[in-house]
Amino acid sequence: MGDLTGLVAVIMPFTIPLFIFWTKHQRRMAEMQVKATAEKAAQYASHTTELEDRVRVLERIVTDKGYDVATQIEALRDARKTEALLDAREKDPR
Repeated sequence: MGDLTGLVAVIMPFTIPLFIFWTKHQRRMAEMQVKATAEKAAQYASHTTELEDRVRVLERIVTDKGYDVATQIEALRDARKTEALLDAREKDPR
């Protein structure tokens, strides 16, 4: 038992500084992880804000201009039908 106590007495002065160094290292690693996570969260928030702005613009386009666009499409369809009828009459004048 005396040999074990002597061994512990010799090793203890070396293990305490190693434990302190390891603890500081772990704390620095945790701080870096928190900082990286905060930066990623800020990037995601910024990206989400940009996407929300784009969706708002698209919603505005669809709701404000939606009826006009549908009317214009129908007008183009009607114009194509009229052109097709005129072309058909020119080819076969009865």
